[in-house]
Amino acid sequence: MLFFVILSAVSTTFADVQYQQIKTEKNEVDVIKIEWLKDLTLWLDDVNAKPYHHFLAIQNSLKPCDKMHFAMNAGMYQADFSPVGLYIENSKQLNILNEMQAFGNFYMQPNGVLAWNSQRAVIQTTTDYKKMNFKAKYATQSGPMLVIDGKINSQFSESSDSLKIRNGVGLKNNELYFMISHHPINFYDFAMIFKDQLKIKNALYLDGSISSAYIPQAQRDDQAFDLGPIIAYIEPKDGCQQR
Repeated sequence: MLFFVILSAVSTTFADVQYQQIKTEKNEVDVIKIEWLKDLTLWLDDVNAKPYHHFLAIQNSLKPCDKMHFAMNAGMYQADFSPVGLYIENSKQLNILNEMQAFGNFYMQPNGVLAWNSQRAVIQTTTDYKKMNFKAKYATQSGPMLVIDGKINSQFSESSDSLKIRNGVGLKNNELYFMISHHPINFYDFAMIFKDQLKIKNALYLDGSISSAYIPQAQRDDQAFDLGPIIAYIEPKDGCQQR
């Protein structure tokens, strides 16, 4: 059984993004809670159809009145940095839902989809998402699901020695919780934090090893890896007009 201690729960100067750090007897994780969905976006390629790769490249592309408050890698990608599964950006579907059976974390069943529009977010298994006919403005497919209907994915082993820096996302009360570990962790223990500490019923794995985040409150700005899809919370600066 994991022992949980919340080290800090620091509200930012903008009410829609909140940061906290959670410590267990085995690890520490950074958690960002997103309440305001309309400023949450996905990024893949720039105006020259080249992958952004890094959070800094997105920051450099922003309008003067926009500010990035959070970013994280947002799902698995191919060698050319294109998404492995479903990818929707600004209501445009750039890659289709992937229902293949193959080897690797993405294909560990069930895998799933994170999708949202200005009013609602969903995290569902790929099978359930396909049935929803959800009108997504943004969507990314990844896998495996970490928590399904309040239960840890049965594929995970508590004693697994597959330890990696991992990141994922959970949903509760129409708010999204993005989490990234400080140290290598196995699937089971990572999922347990979503389930037991954050009380999340559906959570999706985003990636491991290359897991990266931009979290100013934690003085975290990971730039070590070239990334495919990136999720970012971008808000107008104080005194600027809303987009």
